[in-house]
Amino acid sequence: MFITFEGLDGAGKSTQIARLVDRLNRAGHKVTATREPGGTPVGDELRRILLDSPADAVAPATEALLYAASRAQLVARVISPALAEGRHVLCDRYVDASLAYQGQGLNLGMPAVAQVNQFATGGLQPDLTFLFDVSVDISRHRIEVSRQGQQPDRIEQRDDGFFQRVRNAFLQIAAEQPQRVVILDATAQPGALEEEIWYHVAKRLDILNSI
Repeated sequence: MFITFEGLDGAGKSTQIARLVDRLNRAGHKVTATREPGGTPVGDELRRILLDSPADAVAPATEALLYAASRAQLVARVISPALAEGRHVLCDRYVDASLAYQGQGLNLGMPAVAQVNQFATGGLQPDLTFLFDVSVDISRHRIEVSRQGQQPDRIEQRDDGFFQRVRNAFLQIAAEQPQRVVILDATAQPGALEEEIWYHVAKRLDILNSI
């Protein structure tokens, strides 16, 4: 299975990916976990440009194309080979993130961003997506706590209106594709989220009685 994790920063995606990797491994499944932007040497360089550049250094269309370029490299070098080997792939962000952040957040239009990413990914779609839904205020607070006084990155510096558009776009995608996207309350306790995620994954894999 190809499983993606989406939502605003600070929603708890990384914690739950690590927990799901552990549970799948204990159930005897081979897993590859990766992230966006990055996940490859080329992608990590693009990540540095995208996140560490000055706030106004990257034009909106350039941003969308750089994310798509990082994604194309990740699909070609990591995701597709792992799936071909019979491994499950867990990815922290994928195309939905670009639809939300650049398509809606930057007002580039979701159809245009979708077209670019169709080319970048060769049309590869996740089998299952978990949307960690959390308010903009809670996301901001969690980021500030985790940063411990460090400067926010280029994306984090954007205003609340931007992030509200992003959240709304994620919810719109989930409403349009309920067969793929599972909405999670990211304010729930980590243990409860872990069990909910495991229920959906195990059900798809027909291993509900496993670890």
